Amino acid sequence: MLSDVDGRRVIVDAIDDPADQIADLRDGLLGRPARISPKFFYDAQGCALYGAICALAEYYPTRTEALIYERCRDPIAEHLPHGGQWVDLGCGDGAKSRQWLKPAGVRRYIGVDIAADWLQATLEATERQFPEVDCLGVVTDFTRPFHIQPVLNDCPGSPPIFFYPGSSIGNFTPEQALALLRSIRAHLGRDGRLLIGVDLVKDAATVEAAYDDALGVTAAFNRNVLRVANRLLDADFDPGRFGHKAFFNAAESRIEMHLMALAAHSVRIGDVQRRFDASETIVTEYSYKYTPERFKALLAAAGYGETHHWTDDRAWFGVFVAGPARE
Repeated sequence: MLSDVDGRRVIVDAIDDPADQIADLRDGLLGRPARISPKFFYDAQGCALYGAICALAEYYPTRTEALIYERCRDPIAEHLPHGGQWVDLGCGDGAKSRQWLKPAGVRRYIGVDIAADWLQATLEATERQFPEVDCLGVVTDFTRPFHIQPVLNDCPGSPPIFFYPGSSIGNFTPEQALALLRSIRAHLGRDGRLLIGVDLVKDAATVEAAYDDALGVTAAFNRNVLRVANRLLDADFDPGRFGHKAFFNAAESRIEMHLMALAAHSVRIGDVQRRFDASETIVTEYSYKYTPERFKALLAAAGYGETHHWTDDRAWFGVFVAGPARE
């Protein structure tokens, strides 16, 4: 469906029925082990807390990725097609992308997000700063199979550059990450590129501190998801009865975030009572960490060929540019 929002084109692609998402949330909490998808973190309070997390001394990913972009922007841009279409996956406020539009000589900006309100504000800000760039928004859940090729075909001769920063790829299992990378690859044609940020394997103490900071901001962020569940499911979780738990699972190469019941108690979830035993946990997030070699192997399995990557001085974070494998 194509709609016009204040003169800006916004395409609404297929997205999940809200009732289905709520059913998934309910089923996850009633399951054993209980789970909540990380996408439910980001209500207004969750977004504010996440912004505070990014400013914490312990939370290295945001500032480390930004440092790589600052130091290596020109050599990275050399591996991107000039005059392309910048596809900003999970664009949020679009600030990270706006730093690239001029160096990459972008002809068209396509913001992709599941939140229509975010998207409209992002298009407005981008148009104000870059009036020469055509701006378009796509409302979709790109974490599932998506198809925006008709949108890209509107601008022939401008290959796409898919931008996925922040190591959000780590929130997917390797199998899910492979599926997403393949979906992006299917849109690249011959000359498109993927520019992606990836958190790298490092010592457990550093990565655990990033997800369990001394001030307790991440703990508050984690517990806030229970308030979201209360609102969406007519539940009566008491966030104070759950502790924040984050640890590095070396065997799976991932950080795990859980909410742990501090004592045995029951919670009403709609019309169902769910008992939580003492120390029983709700899984709220996995964040996989990669070595450069392992991530390059994942890209190769997804159909990418030539790959370049850059890291910071400590090799804590990686930025990769990948193009399609030549047949």
